[in-house]
Amino acid sequence: MDTEIERRQEMFRKWLPYGLLVVGTFLAVATAGLITPSNDLQVAAAVLVIAALALEIWWTRTERVRPGPHWLSATYYAVRLAIGFALTLLNGFFAFYAVAGYFDTNEQIADRRWRRIALFGCSIPVAAAQTSGIPVGDTMRWVVFGGLLVANNVLLTTVIHFSEQEDARSRARAATIVELERAQAENAALQAQLLVQAREAGVADERRRLAAEIHDTIAQGLTGIIAQLQVVANITDEPAVQERVTRATDLARHSLSEARRSVQNLAPLELSSDDLPEAMRKTVDQWAERTAVRADFTLAGTAQPLHQEVSATLLRITQEALANVAKHAAAERVGVTLSFIDDEVTVDIRDDGKGFDPLARPARSSTGGFGLDGMRARAERIAGSLTVESEPGAGTALSARVPLVPHG
Repeated sequence: MDTEIERRQEMFRKWLPYGLLVVGTFLAVATAGLITPSNDLQVAAAVLVIAALALEIWWTRTERVRPGPHWLSATYYAVRLAIGFALTLLNGFFAFYAVAGYFDTNEQIADRRWRRIALFGCSIPVAAAQTSGIPVGDTMRWVVFGGLLVANNVLLTTVIHFSEQEDARSRARAATIVELERAQAENAALQAQLLVQAREAGVADERRRLAAEIHDTIAQGLTGIIAQLQVVANITDEPAVQERVTRATDLARHSLSEARRSVQNLAPLELSSDDLPEAMRKTVDQWAERTAVRADFTLAGTAQPLHQEVSATLLRITQEALANVAKHAAAERVGVTLSFIDDEVTVDIRDDGKGFDPLARPARSSTGGFGLDGMRARAERIAGSLTVESEPGAGTALSARVPLVPHG
């Protein structure tokens, strides 16, 4: 829009002198018998009109190569003002042509002080036209001419003052917009970095937790079992062998229980205190807050308590899908729908992002994550399925469908 406005302003400034010269000439010809009855004066006006037209044609061609402001544009401005003043003395309607100087002073004259002088010079032929020429030997007409000259300059100065203020505000707004765009770009980059760091920190914490669990429970249990079996290999007393085998069996059972507990602790923390709909709603809200992308959660049907593995699978798929949207989709809106339909539970994640070609996607995500194959494997592990519909520029729709296995 700004480019279109600037183009129109440039066209207006370019053709304005031609238009004003045509208007002044038409009115001067129409009133030649009344205002300029002398044939010599009419010839002089015609010559000056031709000179003005030649000047405008010359400057139109020159400006394409050397746009102002510079000394050549200032010379053009001065010559045009002189011709306009001379024409105004011959016929006051030619003041229309002299008025062109009000509109392009900034483009023709670089120095601010000279621009003020140039604008004052433009008001002289205007005042002369208003008093029917420069007053000669008439004190009252001189007073009127001076008053009109002052009035025109005061009015012009006021208009220029407000125009300069508006230009300053426009430049300030433009600078503010540029600064906001830069800040938004930095914030987007920071959010993406924080998202990656949070994901990496979560993975690292989970790895440390698993390492501690294995070291403190399973590894120690296996070490004890090995020790008991090594003793058995070196003794022949039947009661002693039975005692050692019983100890090894107890250690094995204990280690198995610890392994099961560790696996159970891998369930999403969000499900420790909330059911699946509430956990999913919080996940969507937190994701929207982190990414500044509008995300809506909808529950369809009547929610039922689900088996922990089913709830964990659907929540993990949703989390992975949202992570992919934040990383790849550049979406402005995301919708997550959890539906309880007869003997099935489905979760649908739709975004209005840039989409992709499902047939051309890599088997794994570029960052080493599970991606679509990982989500599909999660669903199929509990006899479910996952479908993806997407195309470049049309967003993505992902649907995971699993059996409704009630809690307990």
